[in-house]
Amino acid sequence: MNTPSRFHRTPGRRPARLAVLAVAVVLLAAGCSAWGGEDSRGADGAGGEGEMKVALIAHGGEGDAFWDLVRKGAEAAAAKDGIELTYMSDADPAGQARLLRDAVEDGVDGIAVTLAKPQAMKGPVKEARAAGLPVVGLNSGIDAWKPAGLLAYFGQDESVAGRAVGEKLNGLKARHTLCVVHERGNVALEARCAGVRKTFAGTTDNLYVDGTDMRAFSGIVAARLRQDPSIDHVVTLGAQYAVAAVDAVEEADSKAGVATFDVNEELVDAVRRGDVRFAVDQQPYLQGYLAVDALWLYRTNGNISGGGAAPVLTGPAFVTRDNVASVAKFAADGTR
Repeated sequence: MNTPSRFHRTPGRRPARLAVLAVAVVLLAAGCSAWGGEDSRGADGAGGEGEMKVALIAHGGEGDAFWDLVRKGAEAAAAKDGIELTYMSDADPAGQARLLRDAVEDGVDGIAVTLAKPQAMKGPVKEARAAGLPVVGLNSGIDAWKPAGLLAYFGQDESVAGRAVGEKLNGLKARHTLCVVHERGNVALEARCAGVRKTFAGTTDNLYVDGTDMRAFSGIVAARLRQDPSIDHVVTLGAQYAVAAVDAVEEADSKAGVATFDVNEELVDAVRRGDVRFAVDQQPYLQGYLAVDALWLYRTNGNISGGGAAPVLTGPAFVTRDNVASVAKFAADGTR
């Protein structure tokens, strides 16, 4: 995998550092008091009706196909709503924080952001709120979005998803599971493995690897399987890592099964062949779509998804050999 990239611009958009949503509504009296009424640019916002600008600032690294799905969903919502969208990402939390601060300094009007490292984003989010900007969360930070004062959140409860995986492993009569974390310190990934451990009746070990180096990833997993033949299942936390884990199992001459979080076209094929037992789909396309659309709805009609009190859940759902055909078409289209 290539090194993380800080910028992913939507094709055909103007080459500004950022673009964001122009916010222009009087906030709902009951649900929006945290945002302090009209934004600082007045009732018409910065761009006026029909000139909305949105920035989505993520933490994904270069080459991670998961984030392509998030971006595609965001682009679909932007196209529907007549929004100018800029997608940017930095896997380094300090870099992601700088992107958010740049958004505020550049006079943006609304932001969608992931909170994989909540502490790093706490200050920049506070600055955005102080500037009167609506900020919604997606994908990571389900336990952090409300304390941070975000308007809404779209994603999966990773602890719930992890517990569901643990139960699924129990049904497979698994005894020893290796949960492979490809990004140390990412709260969502840690919650997944912790959830597995809570419900899985057998032993769960965490293995930390560098997710930006797929060759090293596969080699480290293979080495661990050789070291401990009692491991009978490998759980990865991203679709592309599951495919690499299948190679690692073969390299180690292990009989371990592979299960994973997240879905892409290659993973769907692996489930269909039986190389991967099951996958948890959190619907990243939907996360990107809902986050951008929520800002449009907030500006044009004062709507707040989830009422500002509850996250809007996009998963988990299981993809198995029994139902994979229903997902395959959308995966082939690059939206699942």
